[in-house]
Amino acid sequence: MSSILHLGTHRRYLLYQKPTDMRKGFDSLCGIITRELHGDVLSGDCFIFINRTRTHVKLLVWEGDGFTIVYRRLEKGALELPPATRADDGILLTSDQLLFLLKGIQLSSVKYRPRYQHKSALC
Repeated sequence: MSSILHLGTHRRYLLYQKPTDMRKGFDSLCGIITRELHGDVLSGDCFIFINRTRTHVKLLVWEGDGFTIVYRRLEKGALELPPATRADDGILLTSDQLLFLLKGIQLSSVKYRPRYQHKSALC
């Protein structure tokens, strides 16, 4: 997965909370970002969409000269989602949280040890 789209701290990761029809393509997903998330599709942020059964996920990101969609289908199991916030907002994830979500790691059991983080590094 990371060979196609580098997951790092250089961008934000925004999870759309409503189930998404996985037949949607570039333009329809951009419409959701603009109308419902009030986001900027050209920001370089990674927007995450998951279907109702939580077995399919699409990532959409602007990479400077075009959009990239990464589409993943689980053959077994389902994606665990973080707790929902307000229905019209997306959930901001870290690159680690997205990786855990994609790898099937239980988000509620992950324990972070304290680390120094400079204020400018915070999103």
